[in-house]
Amino acid sequence: MKAKSLLGLREKSSLKEIKLKYKNLMKKWHPDKHKDDVTKATQMSMQINEAYEIILSYINTYEFSFDEEDIKKASYSPSEWWHSKFGNR
Repeated sequence: MKAKSLLGLREKSSLKEIKLKYKNLMKKWHPDKHKDDVTKATQMSMQINEAYEIILSYINTYEFSFDEEDIKKASYSPSEWWHSKFGNR
């Protein structure tokens, strides 16, 4: 995903991390800090804002399963996961 790459996010990132990456990139690319190339800084700022909006939109519309079995699967320990996949072999 281009937005994830632009913001420099890991495969799994917390909302706090996303906001921090966004804030740091906006500080770095703010047009006031690039008097020599305001156009490029403005373009980068716009791309960073767009990427941030895409990521937040995904976060806000992602649907979580509250099915009891799904919750159990999401919180398996490594040994429980192994047992659920392969049993007592």
